[in-house]
Order: sequence, then structure tokens, then C-alpha cells
Amino acid sequence: MATESVKDYLNELVATQGLFYIKLHQVHWYIKGHGFFELHEKMEEYYDELTEHFDESAERLLQIGGMPYSTLQEYIDHSVIKESPDNKNLSQEEMLKLVVGDYETLRDELSKGIDLSDEQNDDVTNDMLIAQKAHVDQVIWMLWAFLGTNPPKV
Repeated sequence: MATESVKDYLNELVATQGLFYIKLHQVHWYIKGHGFFELHEKMEEYYDELTEHFDESAERLLQIGGMPYSTLQEYIDHSVIKESPDNKNLSQEEMLKLVVGDYETLRDELSKGIDLSDEQNDDVTNDMLIAQKAHVDQVIWMLWAFLGTNPPKV
């Protein structure tokens, strides 16, 4: 039986993934410079992958009796990632560093959910979150490599 704490966590995750999806579109549309073609496509790949995780999280929440947030206002109000409407004129490097920062925030949020779902013996949610975190860890590593540096120590 799912606990309210797991439902609350998953709903926050849905809001976070929903807002991050929008933010990745912002980068996709506004990135400029020598790496435009590569990064424009890469951001599309990232938001497509995030869509799968976002949908999976919401559907898991529905399976356990929750009601996922589904409006932009709910995403803004409940996401651990914050909206950033003023990022349209940043350099490529600045944009990518913000994307990495959001992925790192998402990674940390997934880690919390992994611990929580493990404590609550919710193996299905736990497995889902572990798989999502594995993907996010890889994206973080690749973005830091693209930026020409090692990721900060965690």
C-alpha cells in the first residue's frame, strides 16, 4: 500500500519534471552560437527523454491512488526546480551550466525519492526512480564533458 509521503513525493517530482520540460524547450529555442545545431538537437532529445520519465512518474502516482499535478501553475508552485524566464539571452555555456544545475537538482530529488520509496517498501516506485536517476547521472556527466570539465564532487 502506497503511503501519503510517497504520493506527495511523486507529485512534487511530476511538477519538477513538468517545469524542467518547459525549461529545456527554452534552451532548445534560444541557444545560439557555434554549437547551435548539435545543442538544438540535443535539447530536443533531452526533453523527449524527460517526457517519458514525466509520464511514467505521473502514471505511477495514478496507480497508487494519487492525483498528479497537471497545470503550469501547479508545476511552478510545487517544483524544486525554479522557473527562469530571463535566461533567453545567455551564452551557450551559461545556458548549459543552468541545464546541468537543473539536472543536478533533479538527481538530488530522485535520490530522496529512492530513499523514501525504499523505506516505504515500494519496490515498483523505487525501481522506476533508480532507472530515472541512472539516466540523469549519465546526462550530467555528458554535459560536464561537453563543457570541457569534470563534474563537481558530490
